[in-house]
Amino acid sequence: MVIKTEMLRCFVTVARNGNLADAADKLGRTPSAVSMMLKQLETHLGTPLFETERKSKLTALGVFAFDEASRELDHFERTVAAIEYYAHAKSGFVRIAVVPTVAGAFLPAVVQGFLRDHPDVHVDIRDMDSVAVLREIERDRVDLGIATGTGTNADIECEELFSDAFGIICGAGHPLAKAELPLSWSDLTAWPFIANGLCAQIPDDGLQRIIEDSKLMVRNTTSLLALVRAGVGVTVLPRLVVDKTQSNIRFLPVADTTARRRIDIMRQAHTQLSPAAQKFESKIRDVASKLAGRI
Repeated sequence: MVIKTEMLRCFVTVARNGNLADAADKLGRTPSAVSMMLKQLETHLGTPLFETERKSKLTALGVFAFDEASRELDHFERTVAAIEYYAHAKSGFVRIAVVPTVAGAFLPAVVQGFLRDHPDVHVDIRDMDSVAVLREIERDRVDLGIATGTGTNADIECEELFSDAFGIICGAGHPLAKAELPLSWSDLTAWPFIANGLCAQIPDDGLQRIIEDSKLMVRNTTSLLALVRAGVGVTVLPRLVVDKTQSNIRFLPVADTTARRRIDIMRQAHTQLSPAAQKFESKIRDVASKLAGRI
């Protein structure tokens, strides 16, 4: 016979209560069923666990078995609770890679909503460019990626979340800020232009010539906006990059409505996400659907 968890639980409950009736009530069983299970356990062990039929005093084996069984039952219950917490996304670890130009405008609402519902889950967010996001997904270093999914392969699931329009970025006091809108890419030719990595996503020949002629390339968005704010030059960025509360920076729409940046959600195609990561992905999609209607 194999000693089962229920046998140990039955024995420990009887030992703690000192009689069959109270133990049976705690276990939700009849006293005869509890007595039978104890008898099976004692028969298997070949020696009694209790000194008398009243079950009020343990034998030497009973004392040893009670200590060992109590410890193992506590461990078993903690293990079950941990598994259930993990399965219901109440615990766990979620790793996210995201391009910085999306993180500031999009992720706060995602993280706030997720942690409100899953306060015990740990979230690790890593800022990097789109190429690096794809590389982290391929190497299984993150669970989800949020970036422009150009160049993905069959091993990566890639789905569009939303897109936002490119526009011209200048300081609040720049002459372009007072020009009639929408602007055209040719309006940039009269001013020093600061190139950045996102510019390559716009296939306009005129703009690409302006980018090629630029003497300054800045890849970090914070540094780029600081230079624009200081009047060093103007640049081109997606709408979400510029916070509407920044009174010293202007986002100017352009007539080229095809110039949009696509943002995708990416994950490994053949790997199942943890329950916590699945919940985080669901929150991403929820926030993205609401954002898509406003940009």
